Amino acid sequence: MALSEDDVLKIAKLAAIDVSTQDLTKLSAKLSNVLDLFAQLEQVNTDGVKPMAHPLDQVQRLRLDQAVEVVDCEKYQALAPACEQGLYLVPKVIE
Repeated sequence: MALSEDDVLKIAKLAAIDVSTQDLTKLSAKLSNVLDLFAQLEQVNTDGVKPMAHPLDQVQRLRLDQAVEVVDCEKYQALAPACEQGLYLVPKVIE
């Protein structure tokens, strides 16, 4: 697919890119080549190909969900200005 220089200027404007008139012809050719590659990819038969998120069939190794640190809540809440039933009390900020 061949892009005209006007098409490239419109794309450059949408992308907020300043393209000089000297580079316009080169850029038009390069963008046309990219679009030609996409056209080739579009012709590939993908029937029966399963969509994938990663090219290798691997699973994530997960660790056991275990507590590794004991937090002394009473110690930390003793420093707080106001606590009640194990909860920190804060001023209401939404009216």
